[in-house]
Amino acid sequence: MSGHSKWASIKHKKAAVDAKRGKVFTKIIREITVAAKMGGGDPNTNPRLRTAIESAKTANMPADNIDRAVKKGSGGLEGVSYEEIFYEGYGPGGAAVYVQCLSDNKNRTSSEIRSVFSKRNGNMAGAGSVAWLFEKKGLIAIDVNIIKEDQLMEIVLNAGAEDLSNTGEKYEIITDPHNFETVKKALDDAKVKYELATLQMLPKNLAPVSSDQARQIAALIEALDDHDDVQNVYTNCDFPHDVLKELQQ
Repeated sequence: MSGHSKWASIKHKKAAVDAKRGKVFTKIIREITVAAKMGGGDPNTNPRLRTAIESAKTANMPADNIDRAVKKGSGGLEGVSYEEIFYEGYGPGGAAVYVQCLSDNKNRTSSEIRSVFSKRNGNMAGAGSVAWLFEKKGLIAIDVNIIKEDQLMEIVLNAGAEDLSNTGEKYEIITDPHNFETVKKALDDAKVKYELATLQMLPKNLAPVSSDQARQIAALIEALDDHDDVQNVYTNCDFPHDVLKELQQ
């Protein structure tokens, strides 16, 4: 599974830029609301809500905004009701694209997401077409310069991590979703700083594409990310090194 943190890190940097425009706040508030609605308003017993609140704090969202979103989701305040929807499709070169949305109007969102795929040389597909290519995992990325690999391996494997790989620049730790918080706590207790810690739908295998196709897929993902209803976009595209370098600039 090595290499997943590269694209995730690019998206993370983009999110930091988007935060200045309030776009990230909108997406996080929706996630908090839906998480509270589905699993209750107590983050201690609702892992999805706990992760969403951590994302909000990382984005420097005011505490009042977080509290209102939790209350709205758990029924304490009136608000719009969001539905979680997944869309599946293919980008140039046949790479799979898996889109998570939170929408208050499924028909509108479906039409608009289909339009984005079409305009960016992609194709929507039916339910189940690409979902099987992904699995939910915890992904944690750590700079290789801050700790030795054998020391890190002892910490994370003892905490229940599934895998640790070295990409040359980053350590990538993969966890089962149920062990994600435990592994994070073990790193926190050991004072090991991580650059990225998130639950994601990770591809089981990567699909090789040309550099031109990878650039088109990156443009498709960015266009999808820019849609207000889109929370996350996942792909199994194996981005060539030259394209990743361009995207990081």
